Amino acid sequence: MKKPLVTDLQKYCIHDGTGIRTTVFFKGCPLACTWCHNPETQTYTKQLLVNTEKCTGCGACIKACPTNSVVLRNGISETNRSSCHTCGFCLDYCDSNIRALTGTFYTVDELIQEIEKDKVFYDQSDGGVTLSGGEVLAQDMDYMEELLMKLHNKGYRVNIDTSGYAPFAVIERILPYVDTFLYDIKMMNPDLHKKYTGVDNELILKNLKQLSLKKACVWIRIPVIVGVNAAAHHMIQIADFLKAEQISFKQINLLPYHNTGRNKYNRLQLNYEGDCFNTPAQEELETFLAVFNKFNFTNVKIGG
Repeated sequence: MKKPLVTDLQKYCIHDGTGIRTTVFFKGCPLACTWCHNPETQTYTKQLLVNTEKCTGCGACIKACPTNSVVLRNGISETNRSSCHTCGFCLDYCDSNIRALTGTFYTVDELIQEIEKDKVFYDQSDGGVTLSGGEVLAQDMDYMEELLMKLHNKGYRVNIDTSGYAPFAVIERILPYVDTFLYDIKMMNPDLHKKYTGVDNELILKNLKQLSLKKACVWIRIPVIVGVNAAAHHMIQIADFLKAEQISFKQINLLPYHNTGRNKYNRLQLNYEGDCFNTPAQEELETFLAVFNKFNFTNVKIGG
């Protein structure tokens, strides 16, 4: 597997764990969630982002492209993604600054150096670092283990935002260095799970049970999406599973769907299939919260 690429270092985050945090987004994921708001993190390789709405049609990028992958069509430059090598030459010639590459490689020490720039905020707020994606557990694990071990040894509180879709041996390898797993449960029905994410949930649920046996600190995160799982019976199924399997967790977060990543699909020349989904109303979210309360789960909150 290639060394992991980072798509973003998001500073001053308050939704991925306690306190103020830096969230690192890694590139590459074995799932393909229909509602994904970070589509640039699904593939493991660099990608070209183009804001065609601001293209002036000057043609400078066409002349700069060494693979002749850019053409002018209806006054707007179009890039043939199959022949584009993501070399980045076109970026330097675009006066409108509408082209960008997503995916940067950092050595472990370089990444830690960036993270440590905000150390004062972590110390003051009981914050730390969150590793996200994409999927952290699907990256080069030699790299990830070294990163986690060094962050842990420096005293940083490290969370991992994960779908749980990885061999448990991978999870066990990094377990000593992770403070909290932010663990997604999207739905219990394996067929629906595969329909909307590309994989079923057997491995995900099995890993959650094993994490519970290991007494790991886990936050259950449920994306709530109208048109997918925003219904009482879905929440009852999840609550029933957590109760029946005696899953140990610190809290449950109900995360209302948003489509803030929609524009990224256009810039990647991808079709966005999330237009048929909606954000649940506050009343619906309160109803779902009450479902978990009925199962005697009181540590449930709406939002991150």
